[in-house]
Amino acid sequence: MLGYARQMAGFFYIFFALPLNMSFFRCMIVCFFSCIGLAQKTQKMTHTYTNSLIHETSPYLLQHAHNPVNWQAWNPESLEVAQKQNKLLLISIGYAACHWCHVMEHECFEDKEVAEVMNQNFINIKVDREERPDIDQIYMDALQIMTGSGGWPLNIVALPDGRPFWGATYVKKGNWINVLEQLSVLYHKNPSKILEYAQNMTEGLNAINLVENKPDSDIITSQDLGKGVQEWSQFFDKKMGGYRRAPKFMMPVNLNFLLHYGTMENDEKILDYVHTSLTKMAWGGIFDHVGGGFSRYSVDAKWHVPHFEKMLYDNGQLVSLYAKAYASSKNELYKSVVERTVQFVEKELMSENFGFYSSLDADSINENGSLEEGAYYVWQENDLQSILGKDFPLFKDYFNINSYGHWEHGNYVLIRDEPDSEIAKKHSVDPTSLKNTIVDCLVLLEKERNKRNRPRLDDKILTSWNGLMLKGLVDAYRYLGKSDYLELALKNAAFIESELTKEEGGLYHNHKNGTSTINGYLEDYASVIDAFIGLYEITFDGKWLMRAKTLTEYCLENFRDEESGLFFFTSKEEPRLVRRTLETSDNVIPASNSIMAKNLYKLSKILFEMDYGEIARQMLKNIQENFDKNAQSHANWMQLALYFNKPFYEVAIIGEQFEEKAKAMHTLYLPNIVLAATKKESKLPLLQNRFNPKQTLYYVCEQGSCKLPVLQLEEVLNQLQFQN
Repeated sequence: MLGYARQMAGFFYIFFALPLNMSFFRCMIVCFFSCIGLAQKTQKMTHTYTNSLIHETSPYLLQHAHNPVNWQAWNPESLEVAQKQNKLLLISIGYAACHWCHVMEHECFEDKEVAEVMNQNFINIKVDREERPDIDQIYMDALQIMTGSGGWPLNIVALPDGRPFWGATYVKKGNWINVLEQLSVLYHKNPSKILEYAQNMTEGLNAINLVENKPDSDIITSQDLGKGVQEWSQFFDKKMGGYRRAPKFMMPVNLNFLLHYGTMENDEKILDYVHTSLTKMAWGGIFDHVGGGFSRYSVDAKWHVPHFEKMLYDNGQLVSLYAKAYASSKNELYKSVVERTVQFVEKELMSENFGFYSSLDADSINENGSLEEGAYYVWQENDLQSILGKDFPLFKDYFNINSYGHWEHGNYVLIRDEPDSEIAKKHSVDPTSLKNTIVDCLVLLEKERNKRNRPRLDDKILTSWNGLMLKGLVDAYRYLGKSDYLELALKNAAFIESELTKEEGGLYHNHKNGTSTINGYLEDYASVIDAFIGLYEITFDGKWLMRAKTLTEYCLENFRDEESGLFFFTSKEEPRLVRRTLETSDNVIPASNSIMAKNLYKLSKILFEMDYGEIARQMLKNIQENFDKNAQSHANWMQLALYFNKPFYEVAIIGEQFEEKAKAMHTLYLPNIVLAATKKESKLPLLQNRFNPKQTLYYVCEQGSCKLPVLQLEEVLNQLQFQN
């Protein structure tokens, strides 16, 4: 498949070297997942132009509703018009926090001359990639085949039926006009050549999406997993964490697997790397020391200067990760990160009815009335001196108001590089006094910052990202024990049930202004099922487990591909576009298939649904050949491989004191168990016929076979072969 993709890349190189030579290559400046903010102009005036996007709810689409370009939303009607008029589709994909998307909007899509070329020759379609990940996946794959890289804005020219044949990211005005005019001429003068290119691209898109079913293969061994981790570790930055590169992404999926792997294998080098990464991320400017929460990535190698946008999906996963790391290490820094990140999400990203919004902008209005990246977050030294007074010298040392913490133009992004103990020693203060002083300083800075113009909000609600945040809250309660987190988790779960669930039991993908309009994708089901399983394990309310099972059955009925043994990203009810995607690579967010495989495995253990376990096993077999060469893109799959390779236990707690005993277990990092509990008898298979009215007992089981019941947690840990 990779060989085919390379041939396709070469094919498109030859094609575009023909009539489009210089303009094509100048326009192929790929934005590296740059995400800086909503550049929407907030003008109180009558707009000269209004297009059909005015009827949409996506903040990103609404930003383009007053372009002179006749934008359409993606829908069957737009495609029908293109085919009736025999016009090419110009598909432009971005999202609300994408800086270069808005640069191109200003330079091209707000320009009347550009709009005339686009409107005359194309049916122009704007897509919010967060609302329509199904469309984005296909055309991003196409761009990567054409150019070897990708990013946003993602601009694709396709046949009227949606088959792509040209693509680019950010393009300057002159190049954009030249390319579009040449493509239009080529299509009308030599349509057979365009059709040939589009057909070859379609074959390439389907080829890279194939997954072979391998029923006769064996599950990957621990030794082979170890080899994959060893190969992967060559890219680790062991001093600063993350990878030896800039920009630096936090990759919670990868660190979650490595924490599990290092714990199960007693691999101190891997655990040191995980804790170095978590510490440096928490110390870095990528974490908002004043207001809490993480930005999406840092532009440098020391986690210092972020692209300042904050995304729900990052923060939800990082709450889970830091909560687990706290349970594993009892490092107070990790506990603080969890607490302050949840506070940020509650304050900045939560709706009145406890749904969670998508993101905050990176840009905000500065003192001069202009949009500026990071304006809300950065500090000048003289301002810090004025605000903090006598505490400034200590604060300056703590957060590096020096050459190490300087960004640009006299602006500082707060960053730590020493533990509290070293700073306290240097300034001859005790650690408690140091901590109190720093907290007081940050409170003062937050009050001052609240006077600034706030970054704008992408207030659409996505089911999949809410599932990730719900799981974060579940893990925060599980490992930190704060009842507020459980209360908030239950409110968010109730929101998902009331606002994001269809009458027949399926899920929607989105919600805005009280309305849900887009059918759920596999990522929505997978993340919500995962969160509901976790919610059962902290509440022991069987309704969440049964809801997880119902959603799983829905996926088996509507998303499963019998040929590959995996699940399609879109339901069988959705119209087919070029292909039905199988999402298998774990990235910043785990692949929807890897989440589903783990869900099936866990449900098989709690519900004794053996078919679920076999489906998960076969899914792993069909993907595992990629682990040794590309472990970093399969970390969530590799955690499933750990489940199959290492002892995995079902733990049941039955009796009057089940809540107290469960809470004691919750404080421990036990990545290789599922937990069920009840006060009395239960029909749940794992709990059936085990109630003893005189005692609260622990049962440790493996593949349905249970050891002798015990009374004390220490005895449970011995049976789990876990050293606390």
